[in-house]
Amino acid sequence: MKIWCIEDDENINNLITYALESQGFETEGFLNYGDFKEKIKNDMPDLVILDIMLPDTDGITILKNIKSDENLKDIPVIMLTAKNSEIDIVKALDIGAEDYITKPFGVLEMASRVKAVLRRCEKTIISTNKIVFGDIVMDTQRHLITVNNQKIELTLKEYSLLKLFITNPQKVFTRENIMDTVWGDSYVGESRTVDMHIKTLRQKLRAMGDAIVTIRGVGYKIEPITE
Repeated sequence: MKIWCIEDDENINNLITYALESQGFETEGFLNYGDFKEKIKNDMPDLVILDIMLPDTDGITILKNIKSDENLKDIPVIMLTAKNSEIDIVKALDIGAEDYITKPFGVLEMASRVKAVLRRCEKTIISTNKIVFGDIVMDTQRHLITVNNQKIELTLKEYSLLKLFITNPQKVFTRENIMDTVWGDSYVGESRTVDMHIKTLRQKLRAMGDAIVTIRGVGYKIEPITE
Protein backbone atom coordinates (compact mmCIF):
# COMPACT_ATOMS: atom_id res chain seq x y z
CA MET A 1 0.00 0.00 0.00
CA LYS A 2 1.33 3.43 -0.96
CA ILE A 3 0.64 6.34 1.36
CA TRP A 4 1.60 9.91 0.50
CA CYS A 5 1.81 12.68 3.05
CA ILE A 6 1.58 16.41 2.27
CA GLU A 7 2.96 18.22 5.31
CA ASP A 8 5.21 21.29 5.24
CA ASP A 9 6.80 20.66 8.65
CA GLU A 10 9.72 18.43 7.69
CA ASN A 11 10.05 16.92 11.18
CA ILE A 12 6.38 15.91 11.27
CA ASN A 13 6.60 14.69 7.68
CA ASN A 14 9.56 12.48 8.55
CA LEU A 15 7.81 11.21 11.68
CA ILE A 16 4.72 10.20 9.73
CA THR A 17 6.63 8.46 6.96
CA TYR A 18 8.88 6.63 9.43
CA ALA A 19 5.92 5.51 11.56
CA LEU A 20 3.99 4.20 8.57
CA GLU A 21 7.03 2.50 7.02
CA SER A 22 7.51 0.67 10.33
CA GLN A 23 3.97 -0.68 9.83
CA GLY A 24 4.86 -2.02 6.39
CA PHE A 25 3.50 0.78 4.21
CA GLU A 26 5.34 2.31 1.25
CA THR A 27 5.39 6.03 2.01
CA GLU A 28 6.45 9.27 0.42
CA GLY A 29 6.40 12.76 1.92
CA PHE A 30 5.80 16.09 0.17
CA LEU A 31 6.48 19.50 1.69
CA ASN A 32 4.15 21.30 -0.73
CA TYR A 33 1.29 20.73 -3.14
CA GLY A 34 3.39 21.48 -6.23
CA ASP A 35 5.63 18.46 -5.73
CA PHE A 36 2.60 16.27 -5.02
CA LYS A 37 0.86 17.43 -8.23
CA GLU A 38 3.95 16.65 -10.29
CA LYS A 39 4.30 13.17 -8.82
CA ILE A 40 0.64 12.22 -9.23
CA LYS A 41 0.85 12.78 -12.98
CA ASN A 42 2.65 9.44 -13.28
CA ASP A 43 1.83 7.55 -10.08
CA MET A 44 -1.08 7.05 -7.71
CA PRO A 45 -1.20 6.51 -3.92
CA ASP A 46 -3.64 4.29 -2.06
CA LEU A 47 -4.19 6.98 0.58
CA VAL A 48 -3.22 10.63 1.17
CA ILE A 49 -2.50 12.26 4.53
CA LEU A 50 -3.05 15.98 4.13
CA ASP A 51 -2.22 19.03 6.23
CA ILE A 52 -4.46 22.10 5.90
CA MET A 53 -1.96 24.92 6.40
CA LEU A 54 0.54 24.59 3.57
CA PRO A 55 2.86 27.18 1.97
CA ASP A 56 1.50 27.09 -1.60
CA THR A 57 -2.12 25.87 -1.43
CA ASP A 58 -4.34 25.25 1.59
CA GLY A 59 -5.33 21.65 2.30
CA ILE A 60 -9.07 22.24 1.89
CA THR A 61 -8.48 23.43 -1.68
CA ILE A 62 -6.28 20.40 -2.34
CA LEU A 63 -9.00 18.12 -0.93
CA LYS A 64 -11.56 19.74 -3.23
CA ASN A 65 -9.23 19.27 -6.21
CA ILE A 66 -8.75 15.59 -5.41
CA LYS A 67 -12.43 14.86 -4.85
CA SER A 68 -13.53 16.71 -7.99
CA ASP A 69 -11.04 14.91 -10.26
CA GLU A 70 -12.53 11.84 -11.95
CA ASN A 71 -9.20 10.01 -11.78
CA LEU A 72 -8.38 10.89 -8.17
CA LYS A 73 -11.71 11.15 -6.36
CA ASP A 74 -11.65 7.59 -5.00
CA ILE A 75 -8.32 8.07 -3.21
CA PRO A 76 -9.01 8.15 0.56
CA VAL A 77 -7.80 11.34 2.27
CA ILE A 78 -7.07 11.78 5.98
CA MET A 79 -6.70 15.34 7.20
CA LEU A 80 -3.90 15.83 9.76
CA THR A 81 -3.87 19.38 11.07
CA ALA A 82 -3.64 21.70 14.05
CA LYS A 83 -7.02 23.22 13.11
CA ASN A 84 -9.40 21.52 15.50
CA SER A 85 -12.60 23.55 15.47
CA GLU A 86 -15.85 21.73 14.77
CA ILE A 87 -16.49 23.82 11.66
CA ASP A 88 -13.08 22.87 10.19
CA ILE A 89 -13.69 19.18 10.85
CA VAL A 90 -17.23 19.20 9.43
CA LYS A 91 -16.12 21.14 6.35
CA ALA A 92 -13.38 18.63 5.51
CA LEU A 93 -15.64 15.63 6.09
CA ASP A 94 -18.42 17.15 3.99
CA ILE A 95 -16.00 17.67 1.09
CA GLY A 96 -15.00 14.02 1.22
CA ALA A 97 -12.20 13.44 3.73
CA GLU A 98 -12.41 9.94 5.23
CA ASP A 99 -10.99 10.97 8.63
CA TYR A 100 -9.68 13.99 10.52
CA ILE A 101 -6.77 13.81 12.97
CA THR A 102 -5.75 16.83 15.01
CA LYS A 103 -2.25 17.74 16.13
CA PRO A 104 -0.58 16.84 18.40
CA PHE A 105 -1.21 13.20 17.59
CA GLY A 106 0.07 9.79 18.63
CA VAL A 107 1.79 7.85 15.88
CA LEU A 108 0.22 4.54 16.91
CA GLU A 109 -3.26 6.03 16.83
CA MET A 110 -2.53 7.59 13.43
CA ALA A 111 -1.32 4.27 12.02
CA SER A 112 -4.39 2.53 13.42
CA ARG A 113 -6.74 5.04 11.83
CA VAL A 114 -4.90 4.75 8.50
CA LYS A 115 -5.46 0.99 8.59
CA ALA A 116 -9.13 1.47 9.49
CA VAL A 117 -9.68 3.82 6.53
CA LEU A 118 -7.93 1.41 4.17
CA ARG A 119 -10.09 -1.47 5.41
CA ARG A 120 -13.26 0.54 4.79
CA CYS A 121 -12.09 1.52 1.32
CA GLU A 122 -11.09 -2.05 0.50
CA LYS A 123 -14.74 -3.05 0.83
CA THR A 124 -15.70 -0.25 -1.57
CA ILE A 125 -13.07 -1.39 -4.07
CA ILE A 126 -14.46 -4.90 -4.15
CA SER A 127 -18.07 -3.82 -4.44
CA THR A 128 -18.01 -0.77 -6.70
CA ASN A 129 -14.60 0.13 -8.07
CA LYS A 130 -13.85 -2.54 -10.62
CA ILE A 131 -14.65 -2.22 -14.33
CA VAL A 132 -14.30 -5.32 -16.49
CA PHE A 133 -14.26 -5.40 -20.30
CA GLY A 134 -13.20 -8.73 -21.76
CA ASP A 135 -9.73 -9.49 -20.40
CA ILE A 136 -9.27 -5.87 -19.25
CA VAL A 137 -9.84 -5.17 -15.56
CA MET A 138 -9.67 -1.57 -14.31
CA ASP A 139 -9.43 -1.05 -10.57
CA THR A 140 -10.35 2.61 -10.21
CA GLN A 141 -9.53 2.76 -6.50
CA ARG A 142 -5.96 1.59 -6.96
CA HIS A 143 -5.63 3.06 -10.43
CA LEU A 144 -4.50 -0.34 -11.73
CA ILE A 145 -5.06 -1.96 -15.12
CA THR A 146 -4.58 -5.65 -15.81
CA VAL A 147 -4.93 -7.57 -19.07
CA ASN A 148 -5.10 -11.34 -18.67
CA ASN A 149 -4.05 -10.77 -15.03
CA GLN A 150 -0.89 -8.97 -16.13
CA LYS A 151 -0.39 -5.41 -14.82
CA ILE A 152 -0.28 -2.73 -17.52
CA GLU A 153 1.40 0.64 -16.97
CA LEU A 154 -0.56 3.54 -18.46
CA THR A 155 -0.09 7.30 -18.38
CA LEU A 156 -2.92 9.34 -16.90
CA LYS A 157 -4.21 10.29 -20.35
CA GLU A 158 -4.09 6.66 -21.55
CA TYR A 159 -5.91 5.61 -18.38
CA SER A 160 -8.60 8.25 -18.96
CA LEU A 161 -8.96 7.18 -22.60
CA LEU A 162 -9.39 3.55 -21.65
CA LYS A 163 -11.90 4.39 -18.92
CA LEU A 164 -13.91 6.47 -21.39
CA PHE A 165 -14.08 3.56 -23.82
CA ILE A 166 -14.79 0.66 -21.46
CA THR A 167 -17.52 2.54 -19.60
CA ASN A 168 -19.17 3.26 -22.96
CA PRO A 169 -18.76 0.07 -25.04
CA GLN A 170 -19.84 0.27 -28.67
CA LYS A 171 -20.27 4.05 -28.45
CA VAL A 172 -18.44 5.95 -31.18
CA PHE A 173 -16.44 8.97 -30.01
CA THR A 174 -15.22 11.62 -32.41
CA ARG A 175 -11.71 12.98 -31.89
CA GLU A 176 -13.33 16.20 -30.70
CA ASN A 177 -15.41 14.28 -28.12
CA ILE A 178 -12.27 12.60 -26.86
CA MET A 179 -10.27 15.82 -26.72
CA ASP A 180 -13.04 17.55 -24.74
CA THR A 181 -13.48 14.66 -22.29
CA VAL A 182 -9.86 13.62 -21.71
CA TRP A 183 -7.92 16.81 -22.34
CA GLY A 184 -10.63 19.34 -21.49
CA ASP A 185 -12.36 21.86 -23.71
CA SER A 186 -9.68 24.46 -22.92
CA TYR A 187 -6.94 22.36 -24.53
CA VAL A 188 -5.64 23.68 -27.83
CA GLY A 189 -4.01 20.99 -29.92
CA GLU A 190 -4.27 18.76 -32.97
CA SER A 191 -6.49 15.72 -33.31
CA ARG A 192 -3.33 13.78 -34.07
CA THR A 193 -2.67 13.91 -30.32
CA VAL A 194 -5.63 11.56 -29.90
CA ASP A 195 -4.40 9.25 -32.65
CA MET A 196 -0.95 8.93 -31.08
CA HIS A 197 -2.40 8.16 -27.64
CA ILE A 198 -4.74 5.57 -29.16
CA LYS A 199 -1.77 3.96 -30.87
CA THR A 200 0.29 3.63 -27.69
CA LEU A 201 -2.77 2.49 -25.71
CA ARG A 202 -3.44 -0.30 -28.21
CA GLN A 203 0.18 -1.43 -27.98
CA LYS A 204 0.11 -1.53 -24.19
CA LEU A 205 -3.16 -3.49 -24.13
CA ARG A 206 -1.51 -6.22 -26.22
CA ALA A 207 -4.13 -8.58 -27.69
CA MET A 208 -6.96 -6.51 -26.22
CA GLY A 209 -5.72 -3.51 -28.18
CA ASP A 210 -7.67 -4.81 -31.16
CA ALA A 211 -10.88 -4.05 -29.24
CA ILE A 212 -10.32 -0.33 -29.93
CA VAL A 213 -11.72 0.11 -33.41
CA THR A 214 -11.14 3.00 -35.81
CA ILE A 215 -14.30 4.37 -37.41
CA ARG A 216 -12.87 5.99 -40.52
CA GLY A 217 -13.67 9.65 -40.90
CA VAL A 218 -15.35 9.73 -37.49
CA GLY A 219 -13.29 8.52 -34.53
CA TYR A 220 -13.01 5.46 -32.29
CA LYS A 221 -15.00 2.98 -30.25
CA ILE A 222 -14.35 -0.14 -28.22
CA GLU A 223 -16.15 -3.40 -28.94
CA PRO A 224 -15.77 -7.04 -27.84
CA ILE A 225 -13.23 -9.12 -29.71
CA THR A 226 -14.91 -12.00 -31.50
CA GLU A 227 -13.12 -15.17 -32.47
